[in-house]
Amino acid sequence: MGLVILGLVLLGVGYAFSNSPSLNAAKTARPIRFAALIAIALGVLTACIKQIDAGEVGVQKLFGRVEDNILESGLNLVNPFVTVTDVNVRTQNYTMSGLKDEGKKIGDDAIRVLTSDGLEVALDLTVLYHVNKPDAPRIVREIGAEYEEVIVRPITRTKIRDNAVAYAAVELYSAKREEFQAHIFKDIEGIFKQRGLILELLLIRNITLPNSVKEAIEEKINAEQASQKMQYVLLKEKQEADRKRVEAQGIADYQKILSTGLSDKLLQYEQIKAQKEIATSSNAKVIIMNGKSAPVIIGQ
Repeated sequence: MGLVILGLVLLGVGYAFSNSPSLNAAKTARPIRFAALIAIALGVLTACIKQIDAGEVGVQKLFGRVEDNILESGLNLVNPFVTVTDVNVRTQNYTMSGLKDEGKKIGDDAIRVLTSDGLEVALDLTVLYHVNKPDAPRIVREIGAEYEEVIVRPITRTKIRDNAVAYAAVELYSAKREEFQAHIFKDIEGIFKQRGLILELLLIRNITLPNSVKEAIEEKINAEQASQKMQYVLLKEKQEADRKRVEAQGIADYQKILSTGLSDKLLQYEQIKAQKEIATSSNAKVIIMNGKSAPVIIGQ
């Protein structure tokens, strides 16, 4: 619209010069009026074309009234008197953290909640969401551009506190952390949807417990580890005892077989087989036999 205003000013100057009694001023009036018309034409043309960047939609306002139709990314033809507000429809991240300069707020912005056992727990949280395209005009009309501070932040913090009172501090830290996160997501998702926002993910990134609870958890973990180690030692000793028992039973069975299954004739037969193998071997030897006892073998 700046070019249109400039063109109107030049047009007025041109007409003023054309009515001047000075001959030089009259000659100058025509090119001024021509330049004014060009400026007005360019101003109207640029005012009728609006570029919307990727990942955004345009919301039109005409004399304070928000139009329901949105402008998609790219070049759009619009009423030259329309004011267009760009609304981000990409995935947005809102983080509340106790670490400095990590979240949206400077300093400690962790969410502090009271659990069912009366302890205060600090939570670091990240909310991933985006604006629902068809609801962009309604958001501009009812909430404005500060929807993070008006909707995202207060609703998230309130629902986390409302749900935390149903859990003990240790449960939030370990066993029921996912259940707690699922309950919060369900509660926040419904409210966001009513206000034109789509909740994508809710991430509980860190849970800070009181020092007394931390020490109790560490003692419990150490006790469980010691118990598991003792169970392993006992299992190993039992397995070793079982092994020795099986080994002893095997030796006893072997001795029983020897005592009941070997006869004099069988021993004599085995002796003859051994003597035959010795006699047929390539090593030189002297065999002394008396016909009664076992022979004496002298190797060379």
